[in-house]
Amino acid sequence: MIVQRKYAAIDIGSNAVRLLISTVTEQEGKEPMFKKTSLVRVPIRLGADVFISKEISDENVERMIDTMEAFKLLMKSHKIEKYKACATSAMRESKNGVEVAKKIEAKTGIDINIIDGSDEAAIIAATDLHALIQTDKTYLYVDVGGGSTEFTLYSNGKTITSRSFKLGTVRLLNEMVTTDVWQEVEVWIKKVTKEFTKIDLIGSGGNINNIFKSSGRPNGKPLSFLYLSSYYQLLQSFTYEERITELNLNQDRADVIVPAAKIYLSAMKWTRARRIYVPKIGLSDGIIKSLYQEAQ
Repeated sequence: MIVQRKYAAIDIGSNAVRLLISTVTEQEGKEPMFKKTSLVRVPIRLGADVFISKEISDENVERMIDTMEAFKLLMKSHKIEKYKACATSAMRESKNGVEVAKKIEAKTGIDINIIDGSDEAAIIAATDLHALIQTDKTYLYVDVGGGSTEFTLYSNGKTITSRSFKLGTVRLLNEMVTTDVWQEVEVWIKKVTKEFTKIDLIGSGGNINNIFKSSGRPNGKPLSFLYLSSYYQLLQSFTYEERITELNLNQDRADVIVPAAKIYLSAMKWTRARRIYVPKIGLSDGIIKSLYQEAQ
C-alpha cells in the first residue's frame, strides 16, 4: 500500500523568499521517497534593507504580506498536511524583524520562526545526503545565502562540526564584509579540515545550482576547481547587463552570483578541494525532512 503526504517549507532568506512543496511517498518495507512538487521563488531581497538600515522597509513588509498570502493559497490548493516557515539572517538581524513576523501572522495566519545561524546549519545538516556522501570520505558542505554562509564538515558518514558566518552575497554586494570576517572563515575552515588529507565540497544555494546547470554536466557529477575558477573569471569579465543578456541570468541573480562563486572558490582553496558536488538541496529540504520526522 502506498501513502502520500504533502509538506511545505517557506524559506525567508536575505535575497529571496521561497516556497517548496514536497510529496513524501511511503511504501511498506521501503525508505520514504521525497519529491519536489513545486518551488516558487520571490526575489524580495530583505538583506538590502536590513544590512544597511537595520530595518525591513514598509514597502518590503507589504510585499512579504502579499507573498505569504499567495503562498497560503498555494498550500491550500496543494492540500498541504503541514508547513513550517523559517527566516534567516536578514530577519533575525532586523530591529523590526519580530514585529514584522507578528504583523505577517496577524494578516495571513502564517507563523514565522526566526532561526539563528546554528539552527540554520543544523536544519541544513539534516538534509538527506546519503545518496551522495560516501562513508569513507570527507566533505565540507557549503550553503551560501544572501546574509550568511553555513559550513558543515562530514567525515566517515558523520557530522563533525558546523558553523554559520556573516558572509553572504548581499552583504558582499553592499561591501559590508570586512577582511576580518574572511580571515575568520579561512582560519576556521583550515583548522577543522587540517587532519584530513582529501576533501570534496558539497555546494548548496541558488547560485551554485545555476552554475552547475550552465555547465551541462549530468546530475551527480562534480564541478572541478578549474571549471568554477574559469566560470568566475567569465562572470567578472561581463557587466551586470551582459550577464543578463549573454548568460541569460535573472536580474536578481546576475549580481549575487559573482560573490557567491568567490565564496565557493575560497572554500575549495582553503580545503584543498579539487571537486564540488551540487545536489540541489538546502534549508527548504531540511525543513521538509524535519516536518516528516516530527509526524512519525
